[in-house]
Amino acid sequence: MNFDPPLVRGTLIKRYKRFLADVRLDDGVEVTAHCANPGSMKTCAEPGWGVWLSPSTNPKRKLKWTLEIVDADGVQIMVNTARPNHIVSEAISNGLVSELLGYSAMRSEVKYGENSRIDLLLSEPGQPDCYVEVKNATMAAEPGVVAFPDSVSKRAAKHMHELTAMVQAGHRAVVFFLVSRDGAESMRPASEIDPTYAQALRDAVDAGVEVLAYRLHISPESMRIEHRLPVSL
Repeated sequence: MNFDPPLVRGTLIKRYKRFLADVRLDDGVEVTAHCANPGSMKTCAEPGWGVWLSPSTNPKRKLKWTLEIVDADGVQIMVNTARPNHIVSEAISNGLVSELLGYSAMRSEVKYGENSRIDLLLSEPGQPDCYVEVKNATMAAEPGVVAFPDSVSKRAAKHMHELTAMVQAGHRAVVFFLVSRDGAESMRPASEIDPTYAQALRDAVDAGVEVLAYRLHISPESMRIEHRLPVSL
């Protein structure tokens, strides 16, 4: 995925009210950017860190800027949670996820479960459908380890139960962790943040839900999936 128009660099002043971030651009102008991230952004939003913003030309938008990348003293973190579904779907379409090859059709935001929508639904005639739930993992835990989630998420736990139900109905189900932080060597559920989700993930895996984690290469010019990472449950 390429950034077009190019991103603009600045320095984070503060992130607040979950969806807002004040930023001082490199030309000295202070702006308020939309922060498309419902989590706590723990380990991802220290004042004084560098950031990269995308501009919008839509005159109807209340805020012109969107927070895309945080530069945590040289560690790049992709924090815009509106991006992962597109990044993962593009990678699957380009054959970069070997575990998800062999499907001729892919749809997004398909209704399933109890008032939910699956991020990606892969299908191929004569094969069970494959339900793919995408999660953006950014929180630094131990050195080289990224954990998910960074705040309590009842919605994420609900997704694990619904993926389990898809497996029990004869389909294939995958939770795909996009590990969006430089230097990550593995990922794990953040039991210290949300033990209910961590247990729901383990129960889902025991029931046949598959877990994939891929590291994201992040730069102000583009982002792409690199390689698979081990997951410790």
